[in-house]
Amino acid sequence: MSIQQYQTDKQGGTFSLVTVPKPTPGPNEICIRPKTVSVNPIDWKNIQFGAMVKSWPAVLGIDGAGIVESVGSDVRAFKAGDEVMSFANGIFGNGSFAEIYTVPENLVAKKPQGLSWEEAASLPITYLTAASAIYVGLKIQLPRLTQLPDSNQPKSILVLGGSSTVGSAAIQLLRLALPFTHITTTSSSPHHAHLQSLGASACLERSSQDHAEELKASTPDGHGFDAIIDAVGAGGSSPAVYEALKAAGPRRCATVITGPPAGFPEGVDGALVGGQDFLDAEIEAMPYLTKLVEEGRYQLPVKVDVVGQGWQAIDAAIARYPKGVSGAKMVVTL
Repeated sequence: MSIQQYQTDKQGGTFSLVTVPKPTPGPNEICIRPKTVSVNPIDWKNIQFGAMVKSWPAVLGIDGAGIVESVGSDVRAFKAGDEVMSFANGIFGNGSFAEIYTVPENLVAKKPQGLSWEEAASLPITYLTAASAIYVGLKIQLPRLTQLPDSNQPKSILVLGGSSTVGSAAIQLLRLALPFTHITTTSSSPHHAHLQSLGASACLERSSQDHAEELKASTPDGHGFDAIIDAVGAGGSSPAVYEALKAAGPRRCATVITGPPAGFPEGVDGALVGGQDFLDAEIEAMPYLTKLVEEGRYQLPVKVDVVGQGWQAIDAAIARYPKGVSGAKMVVTL
């Protein structure tokens, strides 16, 4: 038996369909036949720069939603035929752009009831990366149904790049974790109303990232922020954002890995984060996402843009990134 993978042959190369043996899951693995995959900025960056690909040819794709094809001998929570969504290993070159892909069980969750395949495929990496920034980077406890936020948590947080997929997800998760914390975010003005509906207390134009005093003025006391989530790597090009941290605060910053790290100024408790960090720290990460969606506590962070159907639509989606994509998550149906 064989399947097809949509492989990339080299850095700067092109996609092609390649026939390979049908995968067999290991003891703790699940094989998924995707109905929909998402196309993310990291897919484009891996093709252009190859920074995270371990070897070529590579299979990219880091989100997918589809039907369980088979499960390993130690898997108990899933069975063949289940409808699921998953994070995949496409960051490193073994991802979801394939007729069947294989992932560890902890990367998989049941597809939330009421979501389309396209919507489900848009969720995993965005949620996991935002959760990593909050839980691993800022050391904020994400709530369970029986938990209350720690009283020693930040009172004011700045989210840079609020209209990005990770920024919009982070605003929602922060509001769940810290109902009374002030959240300022930066984005272009057409996105402000949506970000406020997700939980942002104040929205500023992206240009404010270059002006620390303007950022600080958006906080209740005007003294600045306890912590920052940088969803778009803005700190590397706009170091003034760090000056918006309170001098006497915890001065934490979680920066999403979007390219070569720029580092953090002295006195800033900084962390570079990606989706895998939360999985490493929280074994129930993916089932928790399904629960939040089905309980109505977490919604699609941004609109879902269905670029097309079939393998070639992946090329079309990736071609959009150099021109700029904002406020949308691109997906392709297979």
